[in-house]
Amino acid sequence: MRRSGVPVYIITGLFILLSFFPFFWTLLSSYKPGPQLFQINPPFWPQPFTWENYRAIFLERRFYLNIINSVVVAGATTCICVGLGALAAYGLARLKFRGKTIILGFILVVSLFPPVAIVSPLFLLWEKTRIINTYLALILPYLTFALPLTVWLLTAFFRQIPFELEEAARMDGAGPLRTFWEVTLPLAAPGIFTTAILTFIYCWNEFLFALAFTTNDASRTIPVAIVMFSGYHTVPWGQILAAVTVVTVPVAVLVLVLQRRIISGLTAGALKG
Repeated sequence: MRRSGVPVYIITGLFILLSFFPFFWTLLSSYKPGPQLFQINPPFWPQPFTWENYRAIFLERRFYLNIINSVVVAGATTCICVGLGALAAYGLARLKFRGKTIILGFILVVSLFPPVAIVSPLFLLWEKTRIINTYLALILPYLTFALPLTVWLLTAFFRQIPFELEEAARMDGAGPLRTFWEVTLPLAAPGIFTTAILTFIYCWNEFLFALAFTTNDASRTIPVAIVMFSGYHTVPWGQILAAVTVVTVPVAVLVLVLQRRIISGLTAGALKG
């Protein structure tokens, strides 16, 4: 190791430590009994370790229902966005027609529109159509804001794929759909994978629509369910920390395991040619 690189490693290590410590403290605190969380000088390690907070969120609050809701809504939105977004992005990247720049600009404007401006009219519409507290009430507005992001990202990925490969496939007798499915999609796999991860995380963490369009505990997604843990006189911080740990660890592990693909996808989308 060169001496000139030592300060860089030290600063990087301190940055990683400071970034990781809040999550580590949350993890430890989720195993602490309730009284220890309110001490002036709480112990660093739980004394003793207890599973009471986890038992309470799953058996008493039925937090597993909220996890299922988030998985279904985020998963369905991601699949629809990637499926429709890939076709739209491929057309915008490959087809030559007038007004393509205007369409891309309109898509960008939609993604920048403030969600709070449409919550009230959407609530009235969902109430009349009787889809409040259903998956559809969340998937539809999520598509409105996640699909433009998907189209923008995938358009950049498709543009950097050499067009000569598609021409060669067509010369061999492959039709447009077969060329798209067997040639273009495999080459754009890093970009599609990255876009799917970003879309899923957006839907997983979305709060405003989930708060407005779900009114009972059984239909709420994870962010809203955790906020609703608060009691009348006390805040069950132990249960909140346990719930945060349960929903954060899988996503964090997934990102760490797949970080190479995510980085390669983002890099591929940033380069052209």
